[in-house]
Amino acid sequence: MGDSGIARTDRAAQTNTALPADGVDVFVSGLLFHDLVLTGLDRPPKPGTETWTTGMGTGPGGIANFAVTLARLGLRVGMAAAFGDDRYGRDCWETLEAEGVDLSWSRRFADWTTPVTVSLAYDGDRALVSHGTTPPDLPVAPPPARATVLHVGPEPIPWLDGADLGLVFADLGWDPSGQWAPDVLVRLARYHAFLPNEWEAMAYTRTDNPEAAVVRLAEFVPLAVVTRGADGVIAIDGSTGETASVTGLPVDAVDPTGAGDVFGASLVAATLAGWPLADRLRFANLSAALSLRRPGGSLSAPGWTGIAAWWRSVRSSSGDPRILRDYAFLSDVIPPLEGP
Repeated sequence: MGDSGIARTDRAAQTNTALPADGVDVFVSGLLFHDLVLTGLDRPPKPGTETWTTGMGTGPGGIANFAVTLARLGLRVGMAAAFGDDRYGRDCWETLEAEGVDLSWSRRFADWTTPVTVSLAYDGDRALVSHGTTPPDLPVAPPPARATVLHVGPEPIPWLDGADLGLVFADLGWDPSGQWAPDVLVRLARYHAFLPNEWEAMAYTRTDNPEAAVVRLAEFVPLAVVTRGADGVIAIDGSTGETASVTGLPVDAVDPTGAGDVFGASLVAATLAGWPLADRLRFANLSAALSLRRPGGSLSAPGWTGIAAWWRSVRSSSGDPRILRDYAFLSDVIPPLEGP
């Protein structure tokens, strides 16, 4: 994998966070899933029938979506997650190691089953069916990091305070209770950024539009980001005084599973590189859009190879002048890549 390509660019010199000694660029911690993604459905399956799909993907999901995306962007990634010592857990472990993710802070548990999610992609979205039990306690002694990504849950994270975690980014999952308790926002005081989608943001802030939601979230974290799917993303960065709104990119979508995590990981990488807010959002938006073209979450992340190929294609064709203008910064940040 080599050193971080993102850190070799001129723009990256703007970053104010250096790689700590004996540390990692990004430390991620949360719930891991083994994902099975089925694509090409015209409609949800009906009871008593058999439905065949035209596409399938499988691989590590959940917090692994962040880890793989960051590793493919050339960052040194450490991950703390519980794995079952079963076939699903072993497959996820081997895949993550092959992607260059450091699992020194993770552990396999012989008496616990790795959570599994089946994602059914149809009608431009996906429905998830998951199985799992309460994860075992995983003591974590995090390494020094430039940034950290954590799943925000109902319980506080005991090692959050006092550790050298750098910029902390908060991710969250679906609230099965449907309450979307605003108490979650109070726990954001230790975090640098919060990255909900528009429905989550409006539910937590009790607002009726994404614009109002992001303003409300900016009262709790320096970097408030609300993703809007095909409609793009809006954000407020109180640490720099920037606000930005970025439109979505046209793409032939196959599967949206994990696209929000790919977006979040790419935003972390761009933030560490010190780019302007609008460029950070465009970069994350592009990475997420490219991930839609393949089934699955983590393994559909484009990394620098996919991003460079997209940019070459756009520049060599009679592309949209707006896209050529908005993404011109890629010429300055795409690192030298091996191969053709």
